[in-house]
Amino acid sequence: MNGKSRYFLPSIGQFLFFTIFLYLSFSPLSNGLLNDGDTGYHIRAGEYILNTLSVPKHDIFSYLSPPLPWTAHEWLSEVIMALFHGASGLTGVVIFFIFLISLTYTLLYKFMRKNKGNVFIDLMIIFLVIMSSQIHWLARPHIFSLLLIVLWYYLLDVYQNNRLNYLFLLPPIMLLWVNLHGGFIGGFILLGIYLSGNFFKFFSQGTDKEGNRQKIKYLGFISFSCLLATLINPYSYHILIFPFKLVSNKIIMNNVTEFLSPNFHDYMPFKYLLLFMIAVLAISRKRLNAIELILILLFTSMALYSVRHVLLFAIIVAPIMSKQADVLITNAKEGRIISSLRTKSDGFSGIEERSNGYLWAVVAVLIVVGSAATGNISFRFDDTKKPVAAVEFLKTVGLKGNMYNNDEFGDYMIYAAYPEYQVFFDGRSDMYGAEILKEYLKIANFQAGWENVIKKYEIRWVFFPSDSTLSNALNQREDWKLVYTDNVANIFLKNIPPHEKLIEKYGNLTPAF
Repeated sequence: MNGKSRYFLPSIGQFLFFTIFLYLSFSPLSNGLLNDGDTGYHIRAGEYILNTLSVPKHDIFSYLSPPLPWTAHEWLSEVIMALFHGASGLTGVVIFFIFLISLTYTLLYKFMRKNKGNVFIDLMIIFLVIMSSQIHWLARPHIFSLLLIVLWYYLLDVYQNNRLNYLFLLPPIMLLWVNLHGGFIGGFILLGIYLSGNFFKFFSQGTDKEGNRQKIKYLGFISFSCLLATLINPYSYHILIFPFKLVSNKIIMNNVTEFLSPNFHDYMPFKYLLLFMIAVLAISRKRLNAIELILILLFTSMALYSVRHVLLFAIIVAPIMSKQADVLITNAKEGRIISSLRTKSDGFSGIEERSNGYLWAVVAVLIVVGSAATGNISFRFDDTKKPVAAVEFLKTVGLKGNMYNNDEFGDYMIYAAYPEYQVFFDGRSDMYGAEILKEYLKIANFQAGWENVIKKYEIRWVFFPSDSTLSNALNQREDWKLVYTDNVANIFLKNIPPHEKLIEKYGNLTPAF
């Protein structure tokens, strides 16, 4: 095969990128990357940083006074999002995150292939990983953490297995990571696990103690260098405390959906990946080393505790499962199916080794960028899920005074109506803290004392989902009047003299839901 044909022949990794990138860009389901309204406030935060050349230390989106302290720990991600939004709107932001997602799982597949196991087994594993991970594919900063943890994991793995030493790259990666997303803590978790594994080997009999001693020293030095790198951020050492304050807040952990445990009654491919992992580990004769065992136990526990950690679990277990499954195939008794699987896998592996370049990935990017530029691809917030029409109504009538709003509605309002409107609550639950979250939930769930919270914050109107408990309750009261309704949102005005004209004009409505 000549040199030119090697560049035109796609490797399986290239084909994987090509497929994921085009599918996510052209599939109608891909608008799901905007299912979370947090994207909106991230963009506006990034614009604020660019416009003021400063990272906010206090809240800028809520009317709560005095302004709450805000650790905008994702500030660099927000700047990047704002730049893409300024250049090509929400479509540019979504396509950028689709690119990151495609790159992440392509690199993970290449990581798995370093072990030169069975191609078909690796493809099956990466398919389960991708299907399991889609539950949290959103145009939000955590996608940066997925990409960086794959790279971080790979660099640690190749060092541990005495192949390559690129650990000097970890401190500069950490410098970037700590300013992109709070998931940088995952990098320290992996460093701690590899350190612990080498300590275990050092104290085990029959091991290369000098080799383990050198690894412990070098990993310790790199860990300390990474720790120093984390201090280079707008919040100094406070950024290290932030993730721990978040996970220790039980009110937030128990009431924010993405922090809850997986619901196995729902459609959730994660359970099949989990069961497949258990089956492979149970059958395989290859013993897990200390590092692999700790990785599996810790990240399985994290995934069962919080659905947002399923993505990390999938990334961490994939290379381990690849090694274990390859041992199963290698040691399996010779037969027609096993023989065919090995032969075809060797053939595909040969194609992989003979292919070269990035032509197919470049072609995929050019197709998508060209389609976006000509208007054939467009992404926007779904008006059947987000209060798009309701916010336009608000801007038309110019409602004044403090509102009480749903958190997702707050995210969208920040995107669509800031600074004209400021919110009571939004997706930054870590900033609002436990006490304000309790007050938010007291009104949302129509609990005893909800009117005291209304009085405390001088709330004059309510902006909430049409099918909510609160909307149903307010519809039954004379002191609140419905002035806007559709299948997504209701707007209620407090029945007071300043609202008489608006209530007279819009107040004879039948709830849409």
